[in-house]
Amino acid sequence: QVHLVESGGGLVQAGGSLRLSCAASGRLFSINVMGWYRQAPGKQRELVATITSGDSTRYADSVQGRCTISRDNAKNTVYLQMNSLKLEDTAVYYCYLLQMGAADWGQGTQVTVSS
Repeated sequence: QVHLVESGGGLVQAGGSLRLSCAASGRLFSINVMGWYRQAPGKQRELVATITSGDSTRYADSVQGRCTISRDNAKNTVYLQMNSLKLEDTAVYYCYLLQMGAADWGQGTQVTVSS
């Protein structure tokens, strides 16, 4: 079983920055994909960014250039640095881990961007 714990969400003004963290524990394999999805009220969950265990990254067009995903394999932790935040970035952000064909999700952390 895998346990994902997110932290770092909160309230920030437009143009500001936040750094999300997600620590994974449990039955982990060395080859995996970690990342972040988000879900705004009334909308479907969408990809924000992912990073493989080999540090290959992928970003949604909406955050490209404003967000940086990274990971510390020794700590089984993935980070999402978000800069130049916009009102439309307001959502619950979910940590994601894909390994051996199975996906696990964190409980979510709220990010609210105010004007």
